[in-house]
Amino acid sequence: MNDRRLKELDLLRFLAAIAVVFFHYAFRGYAKGDMSVMPYPLLAEPAKYGYLGVELFFMISGFVILMTASSNNLKVFFISRVVRLCPAFWVCCTLTFLFILAIGQPRFTATLYQYLINMTLLGDLMGVEQIDGVYWSLFVEIKFYLMISILLGFKKIEKIEPCLVLWLLVSATAEILVFEKLRSILITDYAAYFIAGATFYLIWAKGFTVARILLLLGALALACFTAIAWAESIESKYSTEYDPLIICGVIFLFFMTFLLIVTNKTAAIGRLNWTALGALTYPLYLLHQMIGFMIFNIAYPAVNPHLLLWGTLILMIGASWLIHKKVETPIARFMKRFLSFSLNRVRADKPASEEPARLTEPLPRKHRPS
Repeated sequence: MNDRRLKELDLLRFLAAIAVVFFHYAFRGYAKGDMSVMPYPLLAEPAKYGYLGVELFFMISGFVILMTASSNNLKVFFISRVVRLCPAFWVCCTLTFLFILAIGQPRFTATLYQYLINMTLLGDLMGVEQIDGVYWSLFVEIKFYLMISILLGFKKIEKIEPCLVLWLLVSATAEILVFEKLRSILITDYAAYFIAGATFYLIWAKGFTVARILLLLGALALACFTAIAWAESIESKYSTEYDPLIICGVIFLFFMTFLLIVTNKTAAIGRLNWTALGALTYPLYLLHQMIGFMIFNIAYPAVNPHLLLWGTLILMIGASWLIHKKVETPIARFMKRFLSFSLNRVRADKPASEEPARLTEPLPRKHRPS
């Protein structure tokens, strides 16, 4: 079992978040004309591929979530996910809502009901519009967490590998034959990235096997297929063209980067402390889009666009650091203690006869905001 902490994953998280920020700030906001009045042609062409940063997030999640679940303890997994997702989201969602009320109208609006439902992280499930479009990816993550939770609930996490194979085969079939219901339940648009990340974790923890290599090749093929299909679906919306070779090249780079990480070829990078960058990634992802667009819409063209874009980016990074240090960390610490105590109390109060016997051992494409 490899026990080296993979600090390079923190760097990958940050790079993925920055890619998404540039996609929004330099391309998406102005491309359709419905969010930002400020164009940024200097970076628009490369930035239009920045949405693939979310796919990299999903790959990292596949790796890290399986690492978290390897203890085969549903309670520990549940607490870790709640503590990870909720505190930063609650803070960033609240700030975005307040900014919309203060300076967002008439272009952006939000109601109190919409805000309260968003705070539950179940807006998609309840058919309530997201206050910020980036929240769509959290619901995809939650679906993946539920899949892992089912395996943990039945104490079958050690059976994850055949489950990944089945998930890949059914996802590929659903994509090719366009079974929409199945595509939604199995998040087939993004399944390849979770599967790849989880498989790379298995390789890192247990080594290479022929089955794992084939699983990675299958995931790579499915990832390229779904990514090209998605790019084709948004070309007319943004009046641009996506190069399938560039898309596949970026995805291939993701896979090769993980291959280098799990074979310990990035140890020199991992010895550097990227933890601080990794910590501010989540609040940066949640906070940057709508607030950034509102700043652009108020300040442009009075303020130079270069100063405006880079200044807003620095502002968002600084705000994310403050949120992580001063708000997210204290709330997360309290929540972890509270949930651990509450769940232990429930377990302690349960009659012995009710104790379970111990065992020995995403969103359809059409729903993805763009």
